[in-house]
Order: sequence, then structure tokens, then C-alpha cells
Amino acid sequence: MSTTTPAWGWDQAVFRCGRCGAQHTVTTEDGYLKAVGVHSDAHAVWDRLNPIERDGITSILRTILAAPELAAELLALADRQPAGGDSR
Repeated sequence: MSTTTPAWGWDQAVFRCGRCGAQHTVTTEDGYLKAVGVHSDAHAVWDRLNPIERDGITSILRTILAAPELAAELLALADRQPAGGDSR
């Protein structure tokens, strides 16, 4: 009779941000490292924005994230436009 020993590894880990209280639960070490890195990067970007820029990017992200097709089309449109040009 053979018994198998379960593999050692991650069950889950919780990342809690000390600055904003955000909490992310992940199931792999790579997922944890990615969650911490992305959250840290988000704080770095947010800290560089003034209140008007924060309102603007928040509005834009809410619109784009609600419609992934729109995001894809906006990126395709940006790729087709000349740098700094006005296509009107």
C-alpha cells in the first residue's frame, strides 16, 4: 500500500496594505509577489497625480475597464495616429 505525501507549497496568502488598507488574497508565491508589486506601483502613480489628474484617470479607467472592447479600440486608434497629431 502506498501513500502519497501532499506537496508542500502555498495554500493562500493575504497581502494587506499598511497605507490604504487594501487586501488581496492569492494562492501562489508568484501571485503574491505580483499583487504586492502592482499595488506598490499603483501607489507610486497615484502619489504623482494632483487631485484633478486623479479624478480624470479614475473616470477614464471606470469607462475603459467596464468595456474591454473599448480599451482595445482606443489602443488600436492610438497606434494608427501620428505622434502628437490631431486627426480631426
